[in-house]
Amino acid sequence: MDAIDREILGELVRNARISYRDLGARVGLSANAAAERVRRLRRAGVITGFTATLDPGAAGRRLHALVEVRMGAADTNDSFEAAVAGLEAVTDADHVTGRFDYQLRVACHDTAELDRLLRHLKTQLGVVETETRVVLRSAVARSAA
Repeated sequence: MDAIDREILGELVRNARISYRDLGARVGLSANAAAERVRRLRRAGVITGFTATLDPGAAGRRLHALVEVRMGAADTNDSFEAAVAGLEAVTDADHVTGRFDYQLRVACHDTAELDRLLRHLKTQLGVVETETRVVLRSAVARSAA
């Protein structure tokens, strides 16, 4: 991967719908050369897909929180990860180091939904402790590039 590939990745992170013509112009390549680089980056597994980024607030999920989760000793990570992947309120789940095992980013309609989610984690998914922080605002939000 060279400097032009890194520029291409940065442009795609900012706007994955950019045309190959515009992408090429921004990085100093023809549209065909830019398209070929993107195909090569996809084949190499550097680009794993293109997605739409949704605003949870537009769907009424205006309460965002970070939930740290500590699992019980007998519980497995695989079953927990599969279960939280199916929870609509969970937008991200990271297995982390430290006192807690996971950090979840959640988007809920209100505090009642957050309360139901926390109860579900503890009663159904083997969570023995949580620590929750409500997000007041996001200072920086971006994908890794």
